[in-house]
Amino acid sequence: MNFKIIGTGSARPACVKTNDDLAEFLDTSDEWIRTRTGIEERHVMQDGESISQLATQAAQAALKNAGTDPKELDFIICSTIRGDYITPSMACIVARNLGVQCMAFDMNAACSGFIYALDCATGYFERGRAQKGLIVSAEAMSKMVDWQDRATCVLFGDAAGAVVLEKGENLLASKLASDGNVEVLNIPHVYGNSPFSSDEHKPSYLFMDGHGVYKFAVNAMATGLAETIAAAGLKQDEVDHVLPHQANMRIIQAAMKKLDIPEDRYRTNIAHYGNTSSACIPVLLDELNQAGMLKRGQILALTAFGGGLTTGAMVIRW
Repeated sequence: MNFKIIGTGSARPACVKTNDDLAEFLDTSDEWIRTRTGIEERHVMQDGESISQLATQAAQAALKNAGTDPKELDFIICSTIRGDYITPSMACIVARNLGVQCMAFDMNAACSGFIYALDCATGYFERGRAQKGLIVSAEAMSKMVDWQDRATCVLFGDAAGAVVLEKGENLLASKLASDGNVEVLNIPHVYGNSPFSSDEHKPSYLFMDGHGVYKFAVNAMATGLAETIAAAGLKQDEVDHVLPHQANMRIIQAAMKKLDIPEDRYRTNIAHYGNTSSACIPVLLDELNQAGMLKRGQILALTAFGGGLTTGAMVIRW
């Protein structure tokens, strides 16, 4: 016994910034960004908005879609690189906003966070510790990039996605892995003002070696999908929808060439969101669900990679 998804939801800031908007203060252009990444615009948080609010909105939408009262929840797991606070966790704030006091905690597996959270939730269902649960993936990437670094800031956006789970048997296979690597992708922590430490610290902005990430990502996505689909006892052409991490269209297209899944099975929304880290897949899942594209019994394959370096792949039945 593991889980089945009974509701989806998503939320995004109202403010949309196009590539042309960024070109007003960066040495870049719409053509440069679009042809290299597939991104045309992204949602960005403004004054008065918080990632916890965005997470709560996505959670409320998922609960409504599932026809579930928040008081039915046995746990809330939030995947995020950073919430509004180091402590309390974003999950605790979402729980408060929903008016519940169930178990709540955050996890950070970077862009693979949603798949990690789903896998983690499986344990509570299998051990009989839960009947229903909520997973929220929410990221404020606009607050973590260096807006003077044209190589990275154009790639990211803000969003939140959520799913409501209940006991079921729809998880067919999953694979999680990590390759400890600080050098190609990192965000230095925020440090205090201890009088006992005089170490110099780098600003708390995202650093990424694009070439190094690209090489890792293409192989990780292709290998992870192939191995997980096989572990589910399926052939690749039996997958109905592939929901890849929306990091870069070139990465997705390169991974596609290594697999036998028909190209028309891949789903993307990167053009309008950019890379929203762990929120990418649940936001895409909600859009497909709301559009009526997901049919009962269809096979979904999820794949992601992120800082760590982490990787996650999962096959579920809708």
